[in-house]
Amino acid sequence: MDIKIQYAFLPHTDADAALAFYRDALGFEVRKDVGYEGMRWITVGPVGQPETSIVLHPPAVDPGITEAERQTILELIAKGSYASVTLSTDDLDGLFETLQASGADVLQEPTDQPYGVRDCAFRDPAGNILRIDQRV
Repeated sequence: MDIKIQYAFLPHTDADAALAFYRDALGFEVRKDVGYEGMRWITVGPVGQPETSIVLHPPAVDPGITEAERQTILELIAKGSYASVTLSTDDLDGLFETLQASGADVLQEPTDQPYGVRDCAFRDPAGNILRIDQRV
């Protein structure tokens, strides 16, 4: 049995800022950009890897979520505690420099970790944590 991850979901609080970060700074290609009732779902992914995508979605739009729950979700997103994703590259230092030059919010500069990777961390415009690693 062959199982692959097709989509991961990260919330965005500003579709244009998310698009600028994932497309322009990170270099992902835009696969879909779908609007509905003033909201946008943007599907992005690494060039040359059409089977793997991240869906950037408006947070807390489920009709079953109360206003108090919606506010809690937005607070967790802003804090960086709601969602995260780990990416991998063969040029961590180069990607770090590119993202830093774009104005991305740096949480951790490239660091050798005791568990066998060198990694760094950023926040996307919504506050989601992106860890990026390179095997040592």
